[in-house]
Amino acid sequence: MPSNPDFIPLRLCVLTVSDSRTLADDRSGDYLADALTHEGHVLHERALSPDDRYRMRAIVSGWIADAQVDGILITGGTGFTGRDSTPEAITPLLDKVMPGFGEMFRAISVEEIGTSSLQSRAFAGLANHSFVFCLPGSTSACRTAWEKIVRAQLDARTKPCNLATLRPRLGE
Repeated sequence: MPSNPDFIPLRLCVLTVSDSRTLADDRSGDYLADALTHEGHVLHERALSPDDRYRMRAIVSGWIADAQVDGILITGGTGFTGRDSTPEAITPLLDKVMPGFGEMFRAISVEEIGTSSLQSRAFAGLANHSFVFCLPGSTSACRTAWEKIVRAQLDARTKPCNLATLRPRLGE
């Protein structure tokens, strides 16, 4: 855990959306759980859901209602196949959307995967008091999102502003 007194450890949940993965072989969920704890955050809970919007909503709704949960990282279900339904499942739960996240993620991704980045429906928002990030299912995409966007925004030391220090003001 970082020793910087300005660091604020957040309690984060990780949800993997997949019809084919289990917690035993979920590399993207493993990456996110390891990355957030390496930074000094707390893994509050981790779960796996099939590509079923109602099961996803049930899990995420429970986390949103938990005052101890500061943020939620969801991996998977953001593509265009018939079963990909994370945006449709999670968007109705959001109080506010964070359009800049999806825009920034696709802008960064175009450098890595070219025009294939247009197939990403990655997005983020705020639900109750929790920040929700919905990422593609590939480990590479999760790494890109974490290392180039999410990690900095969940770190209170990021200037000029970050989501970590904004959290106490969400109830205003």
